[in-house]
Amino acid sequence: MWSLLWGALGVVAGAFLAIQAPINAALSKGLGLPVAAAASSFLAGAVALAFVSAALSQAQGISIGWRVPPLWMFFVGGCLGAAFITAVIILTPRLGAAATMGFVVAGQLLAGIVVDRIGFLGLAVREISFGRVAGAVLLLAGAVLIRIY
Repeated sequence: MWSLLWGALGVVAGAFLAIQAPINAALSKGLGLPVAAAASSFLAGAVALAFVSAALSQAQGISIGWRVPPLWMFFVGGCLGAAFITAVIILTPRLGAAATMGFVVAGQLLAGIVVDRIGFLGLAVREISFGRVAGAVLLLAGAVLIRIY
């Protein structure tokens, strides 16, 4: 049951990305610079997450912990997110939302297979299997087909 709900949440999150891409591309046209649109998107998201974090910590009666992870995690995670958002802003008007999302998800899946294989940052190790590789190749082929046709 939970696996089905978590899968559905993943589909919803993917749909949000597909909707966000043309919004940010239009924002980029208005601002005149893809990086400015990415920065605006990040700022709005950061403000929203700050409010949600504060509300949840109040509702649950907990205080936000002071165990600070290594600082590189903040920098690298933020830079990767900024690069992702900027790339999607640039690609969406050129490839269309469907092809952009297809290539993005294919890239996520390929990287995820490697991340799982090495157990990056304490994740459970999952072997690279024919099914995983075939799924990634099919997804990439699907993205190419969406772009071509």
